[in-house]
Amino acid sequence: MGIYQVNYAPEKKMLQITTRIFVDDLDKALEKKYNKKLHLATDSESSAEVALLKKYLGEKLTIKINGKSSPIKFLSKELEGDVLVCYLSINGVSKISSLEMYNAVLIDWNSEQQNITHFTVLGEKHSFLFTESAVRQMLKF
Repeated sequence: MGIYQVNYAPEKKMLQITTRIFVDDLDKALEKKYNKKLHLATDSESSAEVALLKKYLGEKLTIKINGKSSPIKFLSKELEGDVLVCYLSINGVSKISSLEMYNAVLIDWNSEQQNITHFTVLGEKHSFLFTESAVRQMLKF
C-alpha cells in the first residue's frame, strides 16, 4: 500500500505532493524495470539510483491540471523507518477547475498494489484508491 497526499496551496500557487512508499517494494520494482540492483535510502545509494527513482515516478505518477499535463518537480526524499517519503510539487498553479491523476506506482511490479491518495483542494477533501483496474481519477471543482 502506498499513501499519497496532494494539497493545493493557492497562496503559493502550488500543488504539494507527498508519497509514502515501502522502500523495499520500490527497490524491487525499480530493479525489475531497470535490471539494476538498487540501494535507495542507504549509504550505498548513488546519484544514478536517485535519477532512476525520479524517472520512474515521472512515468508512473502524472497530474493534469485543468486538462493540461503539469510537470512534477522532485524536491527531496527521506527515510522514515522502512518507508521512503518523497516530496514533490507543481508550481505556477493559479487556479484549479479539474485535477486528473494517473498513479500506477508499483502496480507494474505487483498487480495487488494499492495506492491511496488523499486530496485537499479548495477546502474539499477527497480520497481515491488506485489499483490495477483504476489507475486514473478525475476531480472537478
